[in-house]
Amino acid sequence: MRILFWGTPAYAVASLDALRQAGHALVGVVSQPDRRRGRGKSLVASAVKQRALGLGLPVFTPERIRRDLVCQQELATLGADVSVVVAFGQILPPAVLAQPPLGCWNGHGSLLPRWRGAAPIQWSLLEGDAETGVGIMAMEEGLDTGPVLLERRLPIPLLQNAGQLGERLAQLTAELLVEALPRIEAAGPGAEAERLARLGVRPQAGDISHARQLSKEDTLVRWDASALAIHRRVMGLHPQASCPWGDERLKLLATEPLVSRLADQLTPVGAVLAARWGGEATPAVDPGTVLELVEGEGLVLASGGCPVLLRQAQLPGRRASEGQALIQQLGLVPGQCIGVNTP
Repeated sequence: MRILFWGTPAYAVASLDALRQAGHALVGVVSQPDRRRGRGKSLVASAVKQRALGLGLPVFTPERIRRDLVCQQELATLGADVSVVVAFGQILPPAVLAQPPLGCWNGHGSLLPRWRGAAPIQWSLLEGDAETGVGIMAMEEGLDTGPVLLERRLPIPLLQNAGQLGERLAQLTAELLVEALPRIEAAGPGAEAERLARLGVRPQAGDISHARQLSKEDTLVRWDASALAIHRRVMGLHPQASCPWGDERLKLLATEPLVSRLADQLTPVGAVLAARWGGEATPAVDPGTVLELVEGEGLVLASGGCPVLLRQAQLPGRRASEGQALIQQLGLVPGQCIGVNTP
C-alpha cells in the first residue's frame, strides 16, 4: 500500500519503521516543525522527521495543516492509498481526511474513549489506571472520536514510569497497524460508511475522559499528598516531576509508595519498608520529612499518608543518581525536610 505517515515524537518511530519493514511504500511523512530545545535553544527536528530523513523519505512540516492549503495540495499529489497517524499533534481538517481512498487511521495509546487527547499515557498513570492499551481508530473531524477497528490491552505495573509504558505501547501500536492495514486494503475504497461497515468497526462506548496537555504546574510534587498520589505523579510525569530545592528544583525520577496493602507490587525492599512503617498513616511529622536512610536504596520520606521511598532523583546541574549515591548527594539526615532544609 502507498502510505502517507503522520507522526512527531519518538513514540511514532516504531510504527514508521514497522510499516516500512512490512513492505509498504511510504510516499511521504508529515511531522511537526522543528522546535527550539535545550539550553542553547537550537532548532531540533522531531524524532519522526529525523528518522524519515535518514530513510530518504520526503518530509512535510506544516505549522498548521488546517490552514496550510499549499501543503494540503502537495500531499494530495502523492497519491497515498491511506494515511496513518501516530501522535502527530494536530487535528486533520476534513479536506485532508477525505484525500486517501482507504481513509485515515490513527494508532492511539489508550483504550478509547478513555483518555482522548494529547497525553493519554501520562494520564493513565496519574489516575492510577490498572490497564491501558492501543486502539486503531478510523479518524473523523472530532478529537479521537472515531470508531475502533482493533484494540489490545496492557496491564500497568505499579512501578512502571511513563517512558517505560510508552515504549511498550509504541511497539504494540506498530504491531497493530501492521495487522490492521491488510484488512483496510481488503475492504477497498468507496463511501466511508460502507467501507467502515465492511471492516466491522465498533463505535466507542463508555465514559469519556480527556487527556489534556500537561503544564509545568502539573509537574510539582506536593509532599502533603498521599503516597500513591505522589508516586503516580513521579512515574506519570517522568522525567519531569520535581519538588523545590532551595531556589531551584529537584527532579524526582523513581519512587515506591510504602503502602502495606500494595506489598505484592513493590520491590522486596519496598515490601519490607511498607511492613516496617505499617498501616495507612505516616508518623506525626511534616510532609517531606526524612524518616529513614535505607543504605543502598534511598530515602524514606513522610507524605500526607503512608511514607514514600525516593529511589532516584537529579540535583540541578548534576546527573541522575540513585540508591547510596542519591543519599550522599542529597546530604539529608532523618528529621530534615526535603525542600525546606535543603540549600
